Formats: sequence, C-alpha cells, structure tokens
Amino acid sequence: MNLISIFLSGFLTSNVVLNKFLGICPFMGQSKKEKNALYMGVSVLLVITLSSIITFLIYNYILVPSKTEYLKTIMFILVIAFLVQLLELILKKHFHKVYKALGLYLPLITTNCAVLGVALLNISSGYNFMEMLVYSVASSLGFTFVMYLFSTIREYLDTKKLGSFSGTPIALVVAAIMALIFGRFTS
Repeated sequence: MNLISIFLSGFLTSNVVLNKFLGICPFMGQSKKEKNALYMGVSVLLVITLSSIITFLIYNYILVPSKTEYLKTIMFILVIAFLVQLLELILKKHFHKVYKALGLYLPLITTNCAVLGVALLNISSGYNFMEMLVYSVASSLGFTFVMYLFSTIREYLDTKKLGSFSGTPIALVVAAIMALIFGRFTS
C-alpha cells in the first residue's frame, strides 16, 4: 500500500510541475506541440529514473559512509549532466528526428530543476531503494502526463482567435488553472 501512495503522490498530488513548480522551463517551452511534449517527457523520464538510481547509490554507499553528505548536490549535478550528455549522444546518433525536435531544450535537461529536485526529494524523504524507484518513475510520468495534457490544450487554443491572450498569456492562464485543479488532489 505504501508504494501505491508514493506512486500517486509523485504522479498526481505532489506533481513536480504543478505542485512543486519544478521544470517550468521545458513545461512552457516544449509544450507547444504534442509530439515535442512526449519526446521531452520520455527524455526526462529516462534522466530522472537513471539519475535517481545512481544518486541514491552514491549517496547511501559513498557519501554517507565517508561522512561527506554535504557534497550531494554537486555529485548529483555531475551525474545528471553526464546522463544528459549520454542521452544527447544517443539521440543524435540513433534518433536524429527526436534530437532535432527537442533542440535547445535537450541539453537544458541538465539544469531542469525537476531532475535534481526528484533526486534530492528521494534523499530527504528517506526512501529505500524501491520507494525511491517508484517515486522517481511516478514523478517522471506525472511530468510527462502534465506536459502532454498541457500541449493538447495549447494546440487547441492556437487554432482559436483569442486576441491579446494568444500565445504565452493564455498558456500561463491554462497552467494556473491546471495547478489549481491538481492542487485539489492534495486535500
């Protein structure tokens, strides 16, 4: 039962974008088209899951035993940067279309605070390995779900004449409404 509540928390009630307000840059920048939102979501899913596993192991088996926990943030950033570079190389070589679609936002996953935020939340929550894995996957899927949902709304609104509310203003209004709706799940 605990793993189910952790999953629901990561996916819905403590959604990294709409509840913790992490990862707003790719949320706004890559959500203009459904396809790009899915590409970014899957990329973030891979990076968050792999970085959470590696940072969990580094923290618990290297930093804690050596009493150097204060290095966690810099170590986590190094792991995330390495994984993003690896992902970028793989996409460039084998999935060039996805690489081109993500453009500038692919290397910016390194500075996506949702990725670092999930790794740090795993540690601060005191999760064991399985709980960390469930929370990481759920947070990533929640990020992807919200990005895709937001992109479908934005694509629909782009077909309407909204006057001065077109583009970014209406996107911000929609994001605020989505945050309010998702915020209702926490009570």
